[in-house]
Amino acid sequence: MLSNAQTYNDMWQNCLDRIKAQTSEEEFAKWFQPIVPLEFDGTTLRLRVPNASYVDQIEKNYIPFLRPIISQLYGQQTRLYYAVPKADASAAAPQEADIASIRRFNARNNTANIKEYNPYAIPGVKKLRIDPQLNPNYTFDTFIEGECNRLARSAGVSVAVNPGNNPFNPLYIYGNSGLGKTHIVQSIGHEVLQRHPELQVLYVSMNKFQAQFQTAYKNGEIPDFIHFYQTIDVLIIDDIQELTGKTGTQNAFFNIFNHLQLAGKQLVLTSDKPPVELKDIEQRLLTRFKWGMAAPIGTPDYDTKVKIIRAKARKLNAQISDEVIAFLAENISANVREIEGALSSLVANASFLGRKITTSLAKEILKVYVQLYQKEITIDHITEVVCGYLNLDPERFNSTERTREIAQARQVAMYLAKQHTKAPLTAIGAAIGGRNHATVLHSCKAVANLMETDKAFRRQVEEIEKEVLAR
Repeated sequence: MLSNAQTYNDMWQNCLDRIKAQTSEEEFAKWFQPIVPLEFDGTTLRLRVPNASYVDQIEKNYIPFLRPIISQLYGQQTRLYYAVPKADASAAAPQEADIASIRRFNARNNTANIKEYNPYAIPGVKKLRIDPQLNPNYTFDTFIEGECNRLARSAGVSVAVNPGNNPFNPLYIYGNSGLGKTHIVQSIGHEVLQRHPELQVLYVSMNKFQAQFQTAYKNGEIPDFIHFYQTIDVLIIDDIQELTGKTGTQNAFFNIFNHLQLAGKQLVLTSDKPPVELKDIEQRLLTRFKWGMAAPIGTPDYDTKVKIIRAKARKLNAQISDEVIAFLAENISANVREIEGALSSLVANASFLGRKITTSLAKEILKVYVQLYQKEITIDHITEVVCGYLNLDPERFNSTERTREIAQARQVAMYLAKQHTKAPLTAIGAAIGGRNHATVLHSCKAVANLMETDKAFRRQVEEIEKEVLAR
């Protein structure tokens, strides 16, 4: 037991300093300065408060960040009791978090399915066994690793091995939609439960978190909402950028974040942007997002796309040749989710049509589902196609020869270059015969006019154009 009041006051002053940093001046002066520490016996901290309303206000509004501070300074086993003047004795019963209210919040908001519960280290908060809300298909075994995601995956494995006891807290994974962020963070959840089955894991999207907060606010259950999330050992929040502009939700999440951090619990966050690019989120939260590690996930490269396609094909029991796989990997300009969706569509269409999966079928089917790469069309490519189609020697085409055959071929090349490249007229003229921009304009008009009057010539130019675009 502490020996004198001065010692109580010194320890309590440390608490007040931390409380002051997390409350407004008015709140601090009204609800915390009047409190006097009476006794601490190693387990119970007794505080004298002016009246019962202090007890109600502290327990309803401030306990989420007060308990972690007391736990850190006085010990995890500390129980908090309030001493109320005799005039208020009827309201002097010890106040503790109400497990029934947490269970009511949990049931109303469909946060998870309660199976059992055990006492937390700090009395008054019960540890609920909840459904982690994890997709059974999202595991590290089914995740395709590549250069684009290796850092994020490695950090995720490290977190799963020692949740809360690693330098990556929070682990903040960011990247565009469909690149595998959700797969990685849910894989972390599965791995934690396999290695540490005693821990509580919960995955929730920020949109769902926000909806729960709004319901709790409407029902006057914000303390229950916060208490519930403070019982989680590994909290996984998807799409944290959805906090933007939501002040009330940010305040609640700040309290939850602080509690879990101080208690040595693990936070895992995903976003479509790095922390420095998030807007309309309080600086105190952004600072905390930077405490751990920010790991990017990029667009899959060719080799990673090949692995993804092969794995998806095996899952679909589809026989796909290396040629088709190479075509898909080279031509699908998409994220992981769209690559998988496009492959599923290809396999389904081949089955419905009773056709073998070939490159031509892939090209025919996939143009409806995904955006294929359009390789940049160059002036050199156009001149090569024109010479090939007209059976002209490239040396003659590029020489000073001015026969009608060569002159018209150059005009067609200039016309197509103006239509299908971003090159300025001066660049087109310099590349084709060393002509100026006026010559290019004249050539384009001449070809357009001839196409209107000569059907055979028009057909010829259209066939050349089709070859140019087919690269």
